[in-house]
Amino acid sequence: MADNVYKFIELVGTSSESWDKAAAVAINTAAKTLRDIRVAEVMEQDIQVSAGQLLTYRTKIRISFKFEGVG
Repeated sequence: MADNVYKFIELVGTSSESWDKAAAVAINTAAKTLRDIRVAEVMEQDIQVSAGQLLTYRTKIRISFKFEGVG
């Protein structure tokens, strides 16, 4: 088995529907530009509120993907 290196990045996805949907938005958006995503870990969840009304679910995730060096 070859040696590999993995990189982590943190993203925040948002949704007006749910925390699950917010996480899916972040993962699906990242998958458009990152290859070989391995793990998505939920770090934090919160809700934006204004005048007592729920505005947006936010989910902060950490994504792991295989790092491909240059050269």
